[in-house]
Amino acid sequence: MALTGRTALIAALGALLVGLLLPSWTGLLAVEIPLLLAILYDLVRAAPVRKLLFTRSGDTSVRLGEPAEVHLTVTNPSNRPLRADLRDAWPPSSRPAGSEFAESRHRLTVPAGERHRVTTHLRPTRRGDRRAVRVTVRSYGPLGLAARQGGHSVPWTVRVLPPFTSRKHLPARLSRLRELDGRTSVLTRGEGTEFDSLREYIPGDDTRSIDWRATARQTGVAVRTWRPERDRHILTVLDTGRTSAGRVGDIPRLDAAMDAALLLAALASRAGDRFDLLAHDRRVRASVRGRTARDLLPALVTAMAPLEPALVESDARSMVSAVLHGASQRSLVVLLTGLDLSPVEEGLLPVLPLLTQRHTVVVASVSDPRVEEMARARGTLDAVYGAAAAARTQNERRDTAARLRRHGVTVVDATPTELAPALADTYLALKAAGRL
Repeated sequence: MALTGRTALIAALGALLVGLLLPSWTGLLAVEIPLLLAILYDLVRAAPVRKLLFTRSGDTSVRLGEPAEVHLTVTNPSNRPLRADLRDAWPPSSRPAGSEFAESRHRLTVPAGERHRVTTHLRPTRRGDRRAVRVTVRSYGPLGLAARQGGHSVPWTVRVLPPFTSRKHLPARLSRLRELDGRTSVLTRGEGTEFDSLREYIPGDDTRSIDWRATARQTGVAVRTWRPERDRHILTVLDTGRTSAGRVGDIPRLDAAMDAALLLAALASRAGDRFDLLAHDRRVRASVRGRTARDLLPALVTAMAPLEPALVESDARSMVSAVLHGASQRSLVVLLTGLDLSPVEEGLLPVLPLLTQRHTVVVASVSDPRVEEMARARGTLDAVYGAAAAARTQNERRDTAARLRRHGVTVVDATPTELAPALADTYLALKAAGRL
């Protein structure tokens, strides 16, 4: 049961009336008993809350930052009209801060035996699964003095997918890929490592491409054309351990790594390569394998959406074992992990030779632009100390990257906004050089 502000106002006016005109028990009872009877009448005439029926419909998935709508249909099976306030509660991260009150509360009137639909607007601020918490209904009587109140569990889940903000870089990388493939007019022959076809020599062609045997069999000079490697295997590993939980700017490192993996997947599928994904810390958290180019991106965003960083140190030996099990042939292995000195030195470096002797390995990491800003600051004593700490951090990352390169690893270290295009460029460079 709940009392309204109208009841409190009437009670206050009655107390004032009793105090001024009838300051006795008789006056008090004369005012309060009718009010109590009116409250009881309201409760009796209010539509029962527990008999209400609820069904949901609407969006089941949405990209991070985009709006979603979830519809709630309220059916009133009783013989009394429903006049109610309804609260459709969702986790705080389902909406921007400050909009929860306005978006979650609805006022509705449902005649006896009919139904009414309300719409809850969501705009999630975090990736993952957002589940409806509870529907609370306050059913008022005809006098508006008292209400019945109760809650219902009406399950619904909206999966918040990674936003894939780096897709804006895809057209430029596809244009570069077409140049490598020889489908765009360029001043030099298309780069590549696989023989494609023969054509007639044109002045300006590289003389090393002349096929002398084919030339001897025809009247003109024939040159070999090349295309980039196709049907190569790319295995991308997301490190979901402790270091991936750190926030760089407004997003976790894991989200920036996911964005880079999505751009790489979109580019590789267009290039005719096979792309697989593995998310790992101490065990496999997600795996996407054997998808066609059409199904790849939907499968990736669905698998990535519920991933959250695990606050444990990643097991590099177990991760490498999972990679070797999933990549039996020579592959491009992309490790999206951190360049912190201790985890790399104690975890990754001892087992790295097992990977590099069988696969081409790229280590991609998210750097913090704030560290670069701190390294340049000199205004105050605190800023100088901060600059010294930032310079030490930068030196450690450079030393770690150099040690990885000495093992034959290609290292990509970039800010969250630059990591995805930098990794895509590295993939194209390796493809052009025939190192996949």
